[in-house]
Amino acid sequence: MTDPVSHAARIRVRYADTDQMKIVYNGKYLEYFEVGRTELIRALGYPYAQLERDGILLPLVEAHCRYHQPARYDDLLTVISEVREIPRSTLRIDYRIVREDNGGKQTLITTGYTVHAFLDVERQRPVRPTPAFLAALGNS
Repeated sequence: MTDPVSHAARIRVRYADTDQMKIVYNGKYLEYFEVGRTELIRALGYPYAQLERDGILLPLVEAHCRYHQPARYDDLLTVISEVREIPRSTLRIDYRIVREDNGGKQTLITTGYTVHAFLDVERQRPVRPTPAFLAALGNS
């Protein structure tokens, strides 16, 4: 993998995502990261369901989120998810969330990353990613 593998997923902020200050509650951004991660892996042609059928789980072992600007109800957000390195026993995904403003301008809302371990479902032990998953990353 020479270039990062990336995918963009769109999310419309729901009223239920906001807090008393009328902005997106801070914990929701990890859910938005999950949407981006799931859609990125699906776009590779090797979705989570296939990983699980192959006996692999991807538990979260680390997360980081930096808030740049608030998002509000009904904002249209784009979650850009990127894999920059070939995974070994963990998979790091970097994220940028931008708001689509009037006139096509984008405002950076949040940046962050998550790290997931490849875990054998039966033995509950860390493993390397499957050759099929690595191939999917390399073919993107």
